[in-house]
Amino acid sequence: MAAETLARKQELAENVRAVRNRIAAATAAAHRPADSVQLLPVTKFHPASDIALLAELGIRDVAENREQEARAKAEQLPQVRFHMIGQVQTKKANSVARWAHSVHSVDSIKLVDALSRGMELALERGDREDPSLECFVQLSLDGDTSRGGCTSHDADAVIYAIEQAPHLAFAGVMCVPPLASDPDLAFAAAADYVRRWQNQLGRRLNFSAGMSGDMDQAIANGSTLVRVGTAIMGPRPVG
Repeated sequence: MAAETLARKQELAENVRAVRNRIAAATAAAHRPADSVQLLPVTKFHPASDIALLAELGIRDVAENREQEARAKAEQLPQVRFHMIGQVQTKKANSVARWAHSVHSVDSIKLVDALSRGMELALERGDREDPSLECFVQLSLDGDTSRGGCTSHDADAVIYAIEQAPHLAFAGVMCVPPLASDPDLAFAAAADYVRRWQNQLGRRLNFSAGMSGDMDQAIANGSTLVRVGTAIMGPRPVG
């Protein structure tokens, strides 16, 4: 292994260890087991070689924001599961259905229908082995859907649509705190929504909440999955 590659692997290993320690401390403070929170590194803008190093470190799942970039990396690294956390245009749904293990940004019935059709096509063509695509409904907690997400009222209908789609699975809820908001209050509101649907469906749901800057507050409010970019990958590459 070249010296530069080895140094990068060591850097990533140290960053992963530090984030896992943060998760352990946050879960301990919340009286939860450390393994109740999944770490999902966000690898957008970073090369596939970095993701390959993460795989060598035992990281099987990573998240991406842009469909074209994610698709190219998924083709290079079939041993890694790629999760889509960025906004998905309905015209890109067919492609996303071929490579995504999950989509965290489902926010409309129109997108549900497009992903459902995309899954049927992917399975029919043999482009996908997993017969089910996990879907997280993205909540917009302040009603401003320009940053993605839907209101809790609209999210109810989106969840019903996912539940009816034959090749989609409602996995849980994703949220990003509104700009200039109190993350604790935002995460608490989203957690209440998750609990309501858990009670209604009678099964455990995931709560995708928390990033590098606010994962501690998210975990305190019940997050089961944190999406961490900078704290693991470092600054975005220049150029």
